[in-house]
Amino acid sequence: MNKIESFKINHNILEPGLYTSRIDGDITTYDIRMKKPNGGNYLENAAMHTIEHLFATFARNSEEKDEVIYFGPMGCRTGFYFLVRNIDPQRVIELVYSAFAFIADYEGEIPGVSAIECGNYLEHDLSGAKAEARAMLPVLKDYKISQLTYKI
Repeated sequence: MNKIESFKINHNILEPGLYTSRIDGDITTYDIRMKKPNGGNYLENAAMHTIEHLFATFARNSEEKDEVIYFGPMGCRTGFYFLVRNIDPQRVIELVYSAFAFIADYEGEIPGVSAIECGNYLEHDLSGAKAEARAMLPVLKDYKISQLTYKI
């Protein structure tokens, strides 16, 4: 089998940030890397799950809601993939930053956190999600389009 593109990225030098992972026609996949790969510090499942619920809810209620395709976790627990259609990269940077600011300040019930709405509704950690989001804000502050490219 051919090696997929994401496995061609040198994860040993990858740092937290926002990267353009791939472009397929009008759909762009962004790599929201929150943890240094293979660094021994990973997203906890419950916090990651809560980030997923809050980020997806925020993005799907934004002005770009019709252009949001998918937001979901990486199996390695170092970040998330964010797929969008036809959104300017600068606006994606702003949207991702705003989503993390929203999560960092979020108070209240986590959206979609009932047994009817979620397949693992008991595994959530709002305080952990908020802490992880707060840690991403300085990484993403003043982020530039030129930083979206992997340094490999």
